[in-house]
Amino acid sequence: MNRVLRYYHIPRLHQLGWTGTGIGVAVLDTGVSRHVDLNEKIACFYDTIGGKSEYYDDNGHGTHVMGIIGGSGTASNGMYRGIAPDCHLISVKVLDKKGNGKIPKVMEGIRWIIQNKEKYNIRIVNISIGSGSQLKVTADSDIIKSVEQLWDAGLVVLTAAGNNGPDSGSVTVPGISKKVITVGTSDDMKSTWIFGNQKTDYSGRGPTAECVLKPEIVALGNDIVSCKSVNTNWEVGRKYTKKSGTSMSTPIVAGAVALLLQKEPSLTPTQVKIRFRDTARNIGMSRHKQGWGEIDMIKLLYPQTELPKGR
Repeated sequence: MNRVLRYYHIPRLHQLGWTGTGIGVAVLDTGVSRHVDLNEKIACFYDTIGGKSEYYDDNGHGTHVMGIIGGSGTASNGMYRGIAPDCHLISVKVLDKKGNGKIPKVMEGIRWIIQNKEKYNIRIVNISIGSGSQLKVTADSDIIKSVEQLWDAGLVVLTAAGNNGPDSGSVTVPGISKKVITVGTSDDMKSTWIFGNQKTDYSGRGPTAECVLKPEIVALGNDIVSCKSVNTNWEVGRKYTKKSGTSMSTPIVAGAVALLLQKEPSLTPTQVKIRFRDTARNIGMSRHKQGWGEIDMIKLLYPQTELPKGR
């Protein structure tokens, strides 16, 4: 992930002390594998699929996502460090080995997060999953209501826009929620492989069926290097792998929120969302693809002042 770190000036932010210390990030996904970059980062593992207490990831997606958020970079001498390497991670397994999940399992995971948010100081929830056509799922559906309960409980919720673009109205569920922050990909013009299919211009577009602007924000998402699990094929060395999609863009933004909340811990989810609106960088794409624009991490943390010259 060295490309990502350089692009977003993350090493400079880390030098200033913004590394996500004390911030808990819950990840609803396929679980997490034992990995040298993550072993010291996992505060808790909750398994709605197999009911296991020892953490595991029989797919690889969740491990990759968690490495982007908070991997230590130990196995790469810091080259593939996460955005917020000192945050702590809470893995909630709601998807099976094929990456599939059922709404009741996702809702169970959400209830567990709400019940345990104080215990683990969970401030952020990353949902790099999406399913179903918004034509079949309305804003009043159980899954949307459930996700919005996380937001109402004071948690910043980041969801992927999905990889069904470029058609209008292609944002996946639960990214159609009015409340949560939906994340698209800014660099999807290059052809890449996603779940065995070669795709270009894939990031999900709005508007939603209720004419809500989606996604709100975009970030890099193509060929992102992060922690490798046992079932991943594309390797960078033995400990890392490349993946592409809005699933990779979302944890980049989640990691940025961890830095922001470390710096300004009193911010509410709505205030975080407004900060994105006010600091996003217009990259010249359609509003229905880029939303407010691409995340600018320097402005996100320092919206009215220049970056300090040193500590």
